[in-house]
Amino acid sequence: MIPRETKYSSPLVFLWILNVYTMKKFLKTAWLILILITPFVLWLLPSGFFDDTGVVTCPSVALFNFECIGCGMTRAVMHFHHFNFNEALYYNYGVIIIYPFLAIMWVIYFLKGLRYFGIVKKEKLQEA
Repeated sequence: MIPRETKYSSPLVFLWILNVYTMKKFLKTAWLILILITPFVLWLLPSGFFDDTGVVTCPSVALFNFECIGCGMTRAVMHFHHFNFNEALYYNYGVIIIYPFLAIMWVIYFLKGLRYFGIVKKEKLQEA
């Protein structure tokens, strides 16, 4: 007696599941690498990289000619990242709150990535 084929017994389904797993692993690896290198790439760029580009990206300024509380935050974070604190505060005072938050989020996502790949165990993090 020949077994009847079901939609789950095909080798193509197995290959599809394997592809999903490898794609997920690839995306997690790419995400971890991106998170790891972002601060270093920002350090390589000059601190004034985003200054005076002439492009208005804030919808509030483009539509209403009014600066919102987030205007200048990218430039402020970039200057703060390069330890130009006076310049950073000139562009936006909110950088005092946002930059430490970004640094903490970077550490959290980096540790999640290390945990995903088994480089750091969850128990080791709780002991520290």
